[in-house]
Amino acid sequence: MCTPFDEDERIDFETLRTDAQRLETAGVDGLVPVGSTGESATLTHDEHVEVVEAVIEAVDDVPVIAGTGSNNTREALELSERAADAGADGLLLISPYYNKPEQRGLIEHYRTIADAVDLPQIVYNVPSRTGRNIEPDTAVELASHENIVGYKAASGDLGQISEVVERTREEDFAVLSGDDGMTLPTLSVGGTGTISVAANIEPERTCAMVGAALDGDYQRARELHHELGPLFRELFVETNPIPVKEAMEIRGYGPARLRSPLSRLADEYREDLEAVLADLEREETELADSAEGDR
Repeated sequence: MCTPFDEDERIDFETLRTDAQRLETAGVDGLVPVGSTGESATLTHDEHVEVVEAVIEAVDDVPVIAGTGSNNTREALELSERAADAGADGLLLISPYYNKPEQRGLIEHYRTIADAVDLPQIVYNVPSRTGRNIEPDTAVELASHENIVGYKAASGDLGQISEVVERTREEDFAVLSGDDGMTLPTLSVGGTGTISVAANIEPERTCAMVGAALDGDYQRARELHHELGPLFRELFVETNPIPVKEAMEIRGYGPARLRSPLSRLADEYREDLEAVLADLEREETELADSAEGDR
């Protein structure tokens, strides 16, 4: 989820709650506040908890998985404990960034939190942001911990993702795509879902694509993947969440305001994004009209 801000860069809790309800109504299987898309790096610890609490209060039945990662194990542990106290259903933990720990350090980091906080936890591998890859051996070792139940894969390396799936098949462990353009390939090798940026804009179509693939209907899944492909590309022309927040504003879901050092989307990219969103809306209208005609 995005974190909306008002004109003074304070969190817009009313818009946040409305957005959570919109996504729940659209049929998503979970909500992830205060992740990378939620600009967690520029939120205070108190703001982290307030956002998690607001999303939990806004929805009825959908699980809320709080982003609580940090490059400081003590800080990640504190955020995780506070999210658990707030009522989160699970945790998403980005691997420690900037200080680039060795694989043994990653294992110790995640085990420390999993030992202390009795919630389902998802390990998040995104080397482009962290500077360090969580190697398959490390992912497999972590999967043996009862509280570590998932792996969000955003390495762009399908071979590595496939290896993690292959080697954790005997565990109660979910491999999830963390890269919209790689969601269908990840599902094809045994992944079980996605933690998506594009679903903020197109939740119904994203859910339909994942559902079709999990049901084995790859023809329909491919159709939806290609329908969404232009959006996937436009949402990453600049650093996430710059484009998705612009798309949220275009669709009327929330403001495009970001906290510094992030800046608004360049004008030339906004024009392309507007065109892609218009095409998706037009396709949706044509499908609805066709369905009405069939009835």
